[in-house]
Amino acid sequence: MRRFIALFFLALALAVIVWEALGYFEYGDWSLIVFGEIAFRLFPEWLNTAQAVIQRYVSAWLWDPAIQTFLLWPAWPILSGLGLLLMLPGRRRR
Repeated sequence: MRRFIALFFLALALAVIVWEALGYFEYGDWSLIVFGEIAFRLFPEWLNTAQAVIQRYVSAWLWDPAIQTFLLWPAWPILSGLGLLLMLPGRRRR
């Protein structure tokens, strides 16, 4: 199961890179897709709720510089990093 999820994240990262490249070829401008944009499009209520809960009950500094910075990073390195992290423990030994 872990290997399937890892491959899913790697496929998403590849899809994001292809989407960015298609935008470059169509418009002549390479614009990065940030991770927060994907998260907001997939789970808009969850992202707003997570922000409110973290700022109110955990700590405001955790959301504003830490998580917000993470959400502004390009999506493909985050997705591929998650995929690789999940792939490593699931490696088969010979």
